[in-house]
Amino acid sequence: MADYVISCCSTSDLNLEHYVKRNIKVAYFHYEIDGKPYLDDGEYPIAEFYKAMAAGAMTKTSQINVDEYIAHFEQYLKAGNDIIHLTLSSGISGTINSANVAANELREKYPDRKLYIIDSLAASSGYGLLMDKIADLRDEGRSIEEVKSWVIENRLYLNHWFFTTDLTYFVRGGRITKAAGWVGGALKICPLLDVDKEGKLVPRTKHRGKENVIHAAAQKMLKNANGGAEYADKCYISQSACMDDAEKLIREIEALVPAMKGKIEIYDIGTTIGSHTGPGTVALFFWGKKRED
Repeated sequence: MADYVISCCSTSDLNLEHYVKRNIKVAYFHYEIDGKPYLDDGEYPIAEFYKAMAAGAMTKTSQINVDEYIAHFEQYLKAGNDIIHLTLSSGISGTINSANVAANELREKYPDRKLYIIDSLAASSGYGLLMDKIADLRDEGRSIEEVKSWVIENRLYLNHWFFTTDLTYFVRGGRITKAAGWVGGALKICPLLDVDKEGKLVPRTKHRGKENVIHAAAQKMLKNANGGAEYADKCYISQSACMDDAEKLIREIEALVPAMKGKIEIYDIGTTIGSHTGPGTVALFFWGKKRED
């Protein structure tokens, strides 16, 4: 049994059952719905959350603060465990800064313990896929230093592809202009985005209609996944109140990559990430070509 703990933020968008099964520890972000605060721990039903957003509720998120990180880490340090904690991508959030401040304070208090903070350069269930992989490495008996090195060397091989069928929340978050959002909505434009080497969300192509963007996302996997049509590693999809679109994407992928048939796992985009994407977003994650830009 490893004498270290692997840890992440709730923005890794798996579910409680998965975290417990894989023994992954979680620190929780915060969010608000129309000014009422909640912890991003799944207590508020995700279906109700997206219904509220669709009805016009305003959402706001906040990061894990230094004191919360200290409390999260210290419980494991006190028990004699070392810790490797991966944060939500620094290209999306500044939460790594609070994690580092907390870690520096705790390293002075627990000089015999190891506490590593690593930028995942990932988001949503892609971040979760990375956590699942390091759980595999831990269970194989890899040391904490080996896992740390593996993450730094391999995190950019994790591919993210996102599309949305509702530009409202991209306009609200400032990712596209109001004018572009209006035109895109009128023409039923669906952007296809990925996460670049700096962990930032970047629009790559535009497609007219859901069917076309779903097809484009599946083609990205065929082109970029390790082994192409022979890819047989794990593949996760996360979605925000648009399960039909996620299932259409799965069918397209299974037709192109036969080994994926019945093996793609679907998760909900959680309340923190979902506060910014809104309902109507599907994200695809797999291991493949290294992110070069």
